[in-house]
Formats: sequence, structure tokens, C-alpha cells
Amino acid sequence: MSAAAATRGGGTLVPLALALLVIASAVAVVQVKHQNRSLTTRIEAARQDHEALQLEWAQLQLEEATLAQHGRVDAIARAQFGMVDPLDYQIVETAREAKP
Repeated sequence: MSAAAATRGGGTLVPLALALLVIASAVAVVQVKHQNRSLTTRIEAARQDHEALQLEWAQLQLEEATLAQHGRVDAIARAQFGMVDPLDYQIVETAREAKP
């Protein structure tokens, strides 16, 4: 084999290898961009869910504060359970169970 024939044969291998590497790199770039877009979409959906849950939590806290107001609880206790303010305070002892 002459030197010229070896150069021609070996000369096409390097550009072919480089072309394959460029194509592989381009495919990898496309995959990474697709994955990035997919993750960006997922994170935006998670942010929207988070905002909706934050709003719901604030509304539930407001509702809890409204329902737990002293005046409301007092009125319900008096109306539903017939509770009244005691006239005199008494201490009532209950029987204790004997412990062995």
C-alpha cells in the first residue's frame, strides 16, 4: 500500500467520525431542550397549584377565625346547650378511683 492510498483511506475516516459526533451532539441538544421545556411546564403547574393551595389555606384560616369568635361560641353554647353563667362558683369533688 502506498503512502498516498493510506492518506486517502485514513483521510475520510476522521471527517466521517467528526460528522457522526456532530450529529450525536445535535441529537443530545434536542433531547436536553425537550427535557428542559417539559420540566419548565411541570414547575409552572406546581407553582399554580401552590398558589391555589396558599389561597385556600388563607381562606380556611379566615373561616376558622370567624367560627371561633368568642361571641359566636357563647351564643351557640347558650342556645343549643342551655348553658348559663353560674350564680355562685362551687368546687365539687369527685370520687377518685383507688390505684393498686
